[in-house]
Amino acid sequence: MSEFNHKEEIEEIAGGEFERTPVPPSKLKSWKSFLGMYAGEHAAGTEFMIGPLFLTAGVSAFDLIVGLLLGNLLAVLSWRFLTAEIAVKNRLTLYFQLEKICGKKLVTGYNLANGILFCFLAGSMITVSATAVGIPFDMPMPKLSDTMPNGITWVVIVILIGTVISIIAARGYDTVSKAANWMSPIIVMAFLACGFVALNQLGVSSFSKFWDIWGAGREPFPGQIKYTFWHVVIWSWFANAAMHIGMSDLSVFRFAKKASSGWATAAGMYIGHYMAWIAAALLYAVYLQSPEAVGFLSNGEAPPVAPGPLAYNAIGVFGIIAVVLAGWTTANPTIYRAGLAFQAIIPKASTFWVTIIAGSVATIAGIFPAFAMKLLGFVALYGFILAPFGAIIVFEHFFYKKAGIIKNYAEATNIKFNKSVLFAWAISFGLFYSISIQFNVFLSFVTLPAWLLCGVLFLVFSKYFQKTKL
Repeated sequence: MSEFNHKEEIEEIAGGEFERTPVPPSKLKSWKSFLGMYAGEHAAGTEFMIGPLFLTAGVSAFDLIVGLLLGNLLAVLSWRFLTAEIAVKNRLTLYFQLEKICGKKLVTGYNLANGILFCFLAGSMITVSATAVGIPFDMPMPKLSDTMPNGITWVVIVILIGTVISIIAARGYDTVSKAANWMSPIIVMAFLACGFVALNQLGVSSFSKFWDIWGAGREPFPGQIKYTFWHVVIWSWFANAAMHIGMSDLSVFRFAKKASSGWATAAGMYIGHYMAWIAAALLYAVYLQSPEAVGFLSNGEAPPVAPGPLAYNAIGVFGIIAVVLAGWTTANPTIYRAGLAFQAIIPKASTFWVTIIAGSVATIAGIFPAFAMKLLGFVALYGFILAPFGAIIVFEHFFYKKAGIIKNYAEATNIKFNKSVLFAWAISFGLFYSISIQFNVFLSFVTLPAWLLCGVLFLVFSKYFQKTKL
């Protein structure tokens, strides 16, 4: 016991986040901490983008309302019975857990890819906040098809926002959690207000009128694909695939007292990925009736999606504040996760400085609006790449005894490169990505098959290679 306390003391003196040791009992948190964090993170910047982007894909009211109910339930179940369950058993970060299985050399490549993808996601949220901050400066807003920054004002605003967000994230999990708890009630109220104001602006006084306006959906905008009921269900389930079935949130739930804290993710899914997506979509529906939007459509162009002006037109200055805070509450924990990924590559570096590096990469990404404007496609690709690595952890955790393989094989045998992991991921990724491209299959539709195949192949290859080595 004294040795463990000494180790904890060292972590505290170094300002660490227990990156390479189990979280000690004294640092465990109740479900309330996760409730605030998930409500804040998922009723946030991405919601102001994703809601309108559903409309650009021509989704119908039934497909969105019912599809989101089912898809978000599947996401909550994934967090509760996979991520949280494994997290409270091991209390390790995703990166250290993978290192025990994969070996140091192999996991370094994963950590780098994971950290960079997290930075790009955080960057898109800095973009969202910038659309609000730029309103008082009469800044031109990025268009749906824009990839490059549209002026020096945009660049300066993104850099300032990114700097503040990076400093908050670098101060560690406690600061990230406190920031989310403080901001989330404000953001939730703003989304509710936006939804009611938008319904009033649309002239909706009854459910039948709402259905008349939106019921059948519309043709997708130029450059977008048509979303059906199953597109909505599967996309909303795997919008956070890297976090739940991809096991990234092991890094968060390792602080949970009980696995039941995984139910707290429902606050994020049904306040954020349900109410907030629909409210943001209604804001965009109002904008689509404006002369500016009609002009874009008549010219065969997709109208821009700029969360700041959409919220400002509905609830004024409060809308600007809400969009800025919403971007922060998503970018903060995302940069924190990216910092942990980079810290796993260079363990001797302090978590503070690697998180600052992650924040800098995210800020640079935020300068380019393409990551936000193509968010639906980027999130699908992001989950597809990273989720199968989570299958490695899940299948080993639940089936290693039945499969007769050694748990944490790289650590047990002191190897730095576990071929079983690389072969399992490469085959599953290559096969289903090829299917997606060759047959034009929506990428989120093949995420679950790729995840399952990766886990099964990992057990098969592990059985073979461990047997030959022994």
